[in-house]
Amino acid sequence: MNIHIVIPARFASMRLPGKPLADIAGKPMIVRVAAQAARSMASDVVVAVDDQRVADAVIAGGWQAEMTRQDHVSGSDRVMEVASRRRWSDDDIVINVQGDEPLVPPQVIDQLCEGMLARPDVTMATLSEPISDIDDFLNPNVVKVVADEAGMAMTFSRSPIPYPRDSAGRDVPKGAARHVGIYGFRVSALRRFIALGESSLEGIEKLEQLRWLQASLPLLVIQAKERVPGGVDTPEDLARVQALFSA
Repeated sequence: MNIHIVIPARFASMRLPGKPLADIAGKPMIVRVAAQAARSMASDVVVAVDDQRVADAVIAGGWQAEMTRQDHVSGSDRVMEVASRRRWSDDDIVINVQGDEPLVPPQVIDQLCEGMLARPDVTMATLSEPISDIDDFLNPNVVKVVADEAGMAMTFSRSPIPYPRDSAGRDVPKGAARHVGIYGFRVSALRRFIALGESSLEGIEKLEQLRWLQASLPLLVIQAKERVPGGVDTPEDLARVQALFSA
């Protein structure tokens, strides 16, 4: 059994066109992400691209690039195309790291890998971290997750959950957690995930992980031991990350 990292990189972005090639301290963002991911325990790192310009940048940076279809609905579909093309074993673990996370700590990727290795029964896993700021708790772009005592996800939502009724939503409740969008799958589970197609809850919240829960399938949530900085979605996010690398 091997552990693979696939980084889906889509060239088109409504808020930040050409995002994978955005310059961060002299290197394209996607190259920065691949370099961070390669510091983890994974056997290999592959960038799943949909544009030759991105492929060229990845290869020039010393990393593997796999050209994938342009019409994929999600990053998970792109990851599955890579797994199928490379004929990875059903028992292999594939980690989906977002292509706009140049600051992702390798340690949290390892946590996800180790969590799945320790639990052969777990076929899908993800990460979370505590929420302490009320603005984050109320922000619909910060996805919240609630897990049970065994660490299995109960639900995800853009709404503030669990909702603190007694304070009318003005306080962050104990145990509130942000979903960190890094996923681990057994290859067989990823294939099933794609085959399920969009669920009704997924369509409403625009959160693809809800299809797994709506199919009554277990999803392990591991609390990250290190803070995971936010990704790059806007020009403002890019400026923030560029400043951090420059410093």
